[in-house]
Amino acid sequence: MFSSPVVLAVLIQLFALLLSYLLYVTDRWQFGSKLSPFLLLFIHASLASACSYLLRMNWWWWLIQFIFPFAVVASLVFQLHPGVSLGIFVLMVLLFWSTYRTQVPYFPSKSSLLPCILEQLPVHDDLSFIDIGSGFGGVSVSLARWRPQQSFFGVEVAPFPWLVSWLRAKWAGPRVCFYLKDYLQLNFAEFDVVFAYLSPAAMPGLWEKVSAEMRPGTQFMSYEFKVPGVEADLTIKSNANDPVLYVWRI
Repeated sequence: MFSSPVVLAVLIQLFALLLSYLLYVTDRWQFGSKLSPFLLLFIHASLASACSYLLRMNWWWWLIQFIFPFAVVASLVFQLHPGVSLGIFVLMVLLFWSTYRTQVPYFPSKSSLLPCILEQLPVHDDLSFIDIGSGFGGVSVSLARWRPQQSFFGVEVAPFPWLVSWLRAKWAGPRVCFYLKDYLQLNFAEFDVVFAYLSPAAMPGLWEKVSAEMRPGTQFMSYEFKVPGVEADLTIKSNANDPVLYVWRI
């Protein structure tokens, strides 16, 4: 019904605000204002988060919807300088950039993932590995320390994480490189291993690109998220509480 999750999120907040206001009016006239302002704020946040869940929005929207009312009230109570508010807004834009469109938020991976990837990487020197949605570049930079003879890349659409990863690459050596662009602009045929830690929403389209472009004998890896309807060749889990690394041999 709504093409943009942002529009839906705003409508949910307005709906939760309306319900909270009706509760406030009822409490004031019928019970003499028994509910505290904090409790009303908590109810508003909980309603917004619950509606996001019931409408099957991705889990990070539940969290955003719950935090947003508290953040607004906190900015009013503490009377933040407009420059501080603007700085926070700009930082969030640079960090999350097109999350509203791609539905791929920033997911930091666990350090226990690295040995699992290393076990599956071929050992030949001309191997080319890319992390799509590379964030701050931790995966490619860390793998390059273990395999300095191989080439490691990352691609990130959000400017701030890309800038951090680009600076890290300057210290990691000539075989580490990060691109500021959408991974859809890449040709996967140029890489031996494509690694992704994105979101469930991105997996069907990503698999279409993998199937169309990756060469026979290469590998596609996805951390935590499966390709719907496509069984992985390997499922690797380093610890009981860690997500699974899925590996498909092309």
